[in-house]
Amino acid sequence: MRNKQQRQHGLWPSPISAASVAAGRRLDGVAFDHDGETVIWLEGRSGQGVLVVQEPGRDAPRDLTSDLSVRAEVGYGGGDFTVHDGVAYFLVHKTGRLFRQEIAGGAARPITPAFGAASSPCVSPDGLWVAYVHTDEDIDRIAVVDTQGNHWPQVVASGHDFYMQPRFSPDSQRLAFVAWDHPNMPWDGTSVYLAHLDTSGPALPTASAPQKLAGGEEVAIFQPEFSTTGDQLLYISDESGWGRLACQELDSGEVRWLTPDGTDYGTPAWAQDMRTFAVCGDGHTLVASACEQGFHRLVQIDLESGELTSVTGLAETTEISRVVAAPTGSSIATIGSSAVCPPRITIHNLQDDSTRVIARSTGETVPATALSACEAISWESAGGETAHGLFYPPANDNYESDALPPLIAMIHGGPTSQSRAGWKADVQYFTTRGYAVLQVNYRGSTGYGREYMLKLRLNWGICDVEDSISGAQHVAATGRVDPQRTVIMGGSAGGFTVLQVMAHHPDEFTAGVNLYGVANQFHLASDTHKFESRYTDTMIGPLPEAAAVYHERSPAFHAGKITRPLAVFQGDIDQVVPRQQSDDVVAALERSGTPHIYHVYDDEGHGWRRQDTIEHFFGAVEEFLKQHVLMT
Repeated sequence: MRNKQQRQHGLWPSPISAASVAAGRRLDGVAFDHDGETVIWLEGRSGQGVLVVQEPGRDAPRDLTSDLSVRAEVGYGGGDFTVHDGVAYFLVHKTGRLFRQEIAGGAARPITPAFGAASSPCVSPDGLWVAYVHTDEDIDRIAVVDTQGNHWPQVVASGHDFYMQPRFSPDSQRLAFVAWDHPNMPWDGTSVYLAHLDTSGPALPTASAPQKLAGGEEVAIFQPEFSTTGDQLLYISDESGWGRLACQELDSGEVRWLTPDGTDYGTPAWAQDMRTFAVCGDGHTLVASACEQGFHRLVQIDLESGELTSVTGLAETTEISRVVAAPTGSSIATIGSSAVCPPRITIHNLQDDSTRVIARSTGETVPATALSACEAISWESAGGETAHGLFYPPANDNYESDALPPLIAMIHGGPTSQSRAGWKADVQYFTTRGYAVLQVNYRGSTGYGREYMLKLRLNWGICDVEDSISGAQHVAATGRVDPQRTVIMGGSAGGFTVLQVMAHHPDEFTAGVNLYGVANQFHLASDTHKFESRYTDTMIGPLPEAAAVYHERSPAFHAGKITRPLAVFQGDIDQVVPRQQSDDVVAALERSGTPHIYHVYDDEGHGWRRQDTIEHFFGAVEEFLKQHVLMT
């Protein structure tokens, strides 16, 4: 065994550089073509989305859309593309238009007009129509266009505030979709609907009045999928308190539950066309991603017997962001990672349990032994309630220290979201330098059942704050970190928690790092995009009745109380949390003389996409922590 050198925590030379983190590719989606062998996926390369295709019999994949940036822009995006019978259908950044392109070659051409924004294209099995989600001037709908783009699109569902996940039946005669209305978010309450299509006309199909099949104001439905015979609809419902897979007979309405309570199979629908399960080509097998204590595992479910078994060939994958199945055969594709393995796209054969990797997000040059594996932990928080998180100790092949490490408590965004046990480049960037990291899944996070998620209703700015503080105190009390060197870090809703903690509990953390955090709840309610414009109704309370609460939970009004050093990072074109919110916080820090740094990135929105931004950000945070945490 190699002897390690002694060096202060936080100053270890790391095999992970800011440049290598910035150079990583995002793997944003994957799909099979009709042959079950051709695979297409979406890579995010700096600010550009590129479709890549791997064809059978070819040695290497090739770019399909090198001159176009593929990105759907309904809400937070997602549902960027699909593929059917040798043709890719995709959305192009800043055009709002749906394009088609032959996989074999040729130029892309638009098949929808340039207005509004679209996402989630779904081609009918007969290859005639494409259904998709469309929004324009805050009016959402589901529309259908012919696959050649010869007709003006036809609206087939409207009247609700939001739509997602359109799906055709195998005979192309019915359309299922999910819809919901303000003030709900899609994890609060949604419904799944079924509409019959009339295709007898000379142009595009029309739809009957949709029939509600399941869901409601206090039940969230996620990802409808038809069985291969078309007489059943599968979806995820949390009506029992857990996101469970359901199979509904369309003739009788009878529902069979395929998974037990205690495990979540769904995920909060922050983006369009998210997929956590798939119907396999054999028609009687499902594959699904099960979430337990922040760890994912892929399971195989027999539709007839209900037998559930783990997919052993993917046992080391602990976070799965997408699951799709080939339309024929027994192959599935997943986008997955683990704490010590960056995201990969893998093709897995269920018959022989074999797996091959077809795409990697990074070069994977750092061995797993030099990275930090995480563990699920729980602790007692305010009022004797239990909070959860993932803990990562420092890890490095070459360095160690006899002292206790500094802690970075990372707070996820959302706030209705979850930190999971997959690859986190930011976590490994700091753990390989000698920091310990706690990812806090405060009360209100998902993945621990609906009751746990609902604890944040009217309590945003309370439960997240209490659990972040108690989590840091817990790992310090157990002797795993230095209680005198602690950092709280988060973006968006996580940045809000950072600001709330530092303003109202100024002595709990040594320093803070805030990325485009919510600072003014009044502005969030009035100025943000449509998707979240009523989110604060349930998280804080409706206006104007709750105005006093909004003031108390708007850090911009209390930033003068911050006394510990704070780093603030902001995108100049952020439409979710506009720059003014960070400007107001920094102005208060300047008036009070609180140590701080402030970086505004041009041409960046709510999160970083550009390689130069990502590289600068990590370098700036590291220098800030050296000065204000390690050297104090």
